[in-house]
Amino acid sequence: MRLGVNIDHVATLRQALRGRYPDPVAAAAMAELGGAEQITLHVREDRRHVNDRDLQILRQTVNGTLNLEMAAVQPMLDLCLQVRPDTCTLVPERREELTTEGGLDVAGRREDIKRVSRALRDAGVEVSLFIDPDLEQIKASVRADAQAVELHTGRYCEARTDKERARELARIAEGAKSAAKLGLRVAAGHGLDYWNVRPVCRIAEITELNIGYSIVCRAVLTGMEKAVRDMKELIG
Repeated sequence: MRLGVNIDHVATLRQALRGRYPDPVAAAAMAELGGAEQITLHVREDRRHVNDRDLQILRQTVNGTLNLEMAAVQPMLDLCLQVRPDTCTLVPERREELTTEGGLDVAGRREDIKRVSRALRDAGVEVSLFIDPDLEQIKASVRADAQAVELHTGRYCEARTDKERARELARIAEGAKSAAKLGLRVAAGHGLDYWNVRPVCRIAEITELNIGYSIVCRAVLTGMEKAVRDMKELIG
């Protein structure tokens, strides 16, 4: 199981006082020392946390995979084509949200997303779509020329009862099977932490997890390298 560490919340701490530290670039290096195979970052249109400087330096320093999350809009496409990360994950984005709130509506925006996907693939960037574990969205992702999907695990992580949690986990498992059968690489993420991650790891078709907030929270107390090692032990 590959682990992608999302460093957005390190940048959130930096931007709280508009300072120079903690530096998400340094955090990425420590995450890789802890065993992260991928560094994930979401560059938003308003640059509220991660910014262009971070992205450009990370492109030069990350040893593993660099995964850029972004909205499927022309200004972000232009930035991605300039920097050329290894993978680009297209996500929904609203200015007022604190974090990504749900999956991308690929079925409703297929032609727009396909245009962006085609441009990225032509530039040698792998295209992944962040979607809910819904068969319609999975099929639409294939038609939109995606090579991978990241299944939104938020509803599973937010479930209040065992019954609800089991139902949401089953949706993720079925979504992963459907995506794999259609030839998509399958990742998962959003809300995963040290207490709820193991059942998701047991889904054979999921080969990658992207986790940010819980790792950064633990890193505040234990250090980034140890926080990543702790997560690697759980998912290993």
